[in-house]
Amino acid sequence: MKVMPGSSAALGGPVSGRDLRLDFFRGLALWFIFLDHIPDNVVGWVTVRNYGFSDATEIFVFISGYTAVIAYSRMMMREGWPRAAARVYRRVWQLYVAHILLFVFFTAQIAYFSFARNTTELIEEMQLLGLGANPYRTIIEAVLLKFRPANLDVLPLYIVLLAAFPFVLPALLRWPWVVLAASIGLYAAAVHFDWNLPGYPGDKVWFFNPMAWQAIFYAGAVMAVTAPQLAWIDRWQRPLAILAASYLLFAGLIVWSWHDTVLGQLIPDWLARQIYPIDKTNLDILRFLHFIALAWLIRLAVPPDAKFLEWPFLTPIRRCGEHSLQIFCLGTFLSLTAEIVVAYFDDSVLSEIAVSVAGIAIMSLVAYGAAWFKGKPARMEL
Repeated sequence: MKVMPGSSAALGGPVSGRDLRLDFFRGLALWFIFLDHIPDNVVGWVTVRNYGFSDATEIFVFISGYTAVIAYSRMMMREGWPRAAARVYRRVWQLYVAHILLFVFFTAQIAYFSFARNTTELIEEMQLLGLGANPYRTIIEAVLLKFRPANLDVLPLYIVLLAAFPFVLPALLRWPWVVLAASIGLYAAAVHFDWNLPGYPGDKVWFFNPMAWQAIFYAGAVMAVTAPQLAWIDRWQRPLAILAASYLLFAGLIVWSWHDTVLGQLIPDWLARQIYPIDKTNLDILRFLHFIALAWLIRLAVPPDAKFLEWPFLTPIRRCGEHSLQIFCLGTFLSLTAEIVVAYFDDSVLSEIAVSVAGIAIMSLVAYGAAWFKGKPARMEL
């Protein structure tokens, strides 16, 4: 029997039921993004970015590509491409509306706090000075996704990636490795020729370059299609695991050298010249490889039927992953609120812990509320 791409069997998971790994790691990424967006947050030391080159953004984009195949491939094969494309663009519209609403509330929150404290420091930090200098032009550019405050870059990236997805999906299901090769080729060209989308104001560009970050998205999409065919690679499971673990150890030592003066002095100058700067905008190859190594080891360590995924105390993480769009928007808003609260208490460690725990609790409660309202898990979408 031929396995349908995007089916549970094709994804390497159980024949029936939802793959809990996707919900768990996407929910974890949402928690990490919230914690990382609180400046100098002591609780942020639990997130992946402090132990390697990549961070929760790669996890989020990879799973988004993976789940896009699950959500829309079956519909395309069952009801045709136009129906699947229409569903994709309905989701793109939902993401766009969510981004605009988040932009409005985010900007209003920054403006209110700045006026209340009679300071422009937060406005400068969140890159909103352009809105005051030329408000009408800035609003137009915001609607066109060219103007974005700090921390509001992920949704525009996904909007662009998902808008192009219907045109790639037929080829993806038929020739996944060709699509992956083309994706990597575009990534290499974008990095080499410095291609990016224009931003605003001036000569700014997108913080997350879609022409580079699409490589992570389509790596996830191709994995969703080809998972049953990857058994052949397991014959080299041990050497690949050793290679991946070695690279993660190397990355961890480099990142820790940024915080430890003694360790930093042990990094040779020639090596530093080769690896720095580690560019997030264009998805530096070191970040790309770090995420691939991490994903490979997680694949080996966490099978689809891993018992810990069903532990009750981990259910809040899974719930957040199930309702990722709502929780992402809420987490972005809460991270700014947390930053304001921490600044009010003079950046005390206690305030950082308090706002981190409170923010995660609020995100979890909202996710439980969304699950109760729908009465079933959300679709496999962002």
